[in-house]
Amino acid sequence: MVFELDPEEICFPDPHLGEEDGLLAVGGDLSVDRLLTAYSYGIFPWYSFRDAPMIEWWCPMERFVIFPKEIHISHSMRQLIKKGAYTTTFDKAFEDVICNCSKLRIDMQGAWLGEDMIKAYTELHRQGFAKSVEVWDGDKLVGGLYGVAIGRCFFGESMFSLVPSASKLALIYLAQLMEARDCIMIDCQFHTPHLESMGGRHISYDEYMELVSES
Repeated sequence: MVFELDPEEICFPDPHLGEEDGLLAVGGDLSVDRLLTAYSYGIFPWYSFRDAPMIEWWCPMERFVIFPKEIHISHSMRQLIKKGAYTTTFDKAFEDVICNCSKLRIDMQGAWLGEDMIKAYTELHRQGFAKSVEVWDGDKLVGGLYGVAIGRCFFGESMFSLVPSASKLALIYLAQLMEARDCIMIDCQFHTPHLESMGGRHISYDEYMELVSES
């Protein structure tokens, strides 16, 4: 079932009652309070900003996640890291990262990272909840990722590469940083072959929420 949110009340229905594909609710807004409430239950906004009449909120019952200590670093990535051709930073250029993520997909059908989403996550970043990883070639930004950090979990949103393997490098850096800080989990939201190759795997929503609650 798909629920319509009350615009005056910041709450969500039980995610177990959503559609089989993970669509749970529509409506509401992208305020900081609503976004933080959503993420605390594994719910996230994802909608075509050109086509959808309202914000769509998703919460798949099978979650695709990466545990930091399980990040897979291939031989080729180890060689790339060893060469030191790129430098990697944490939370130094959030707005540049999110704008690059948007720009690379903005002309695609179903593009979801429009002005409203950029504004909302930039405000989350301003308040300390949204974070980024940057990959640099000298002083040029060539890759990165961003997401929401709550407790010891990172809820990934998007990544980009302007050179081969830059997004992989960003994800490896994030996983290693999280492991060093005793963090629990990177939420990848949906399965992709790219993320599976990096060590991603499915867990149930109930197991996922146990981990989120621990953080």
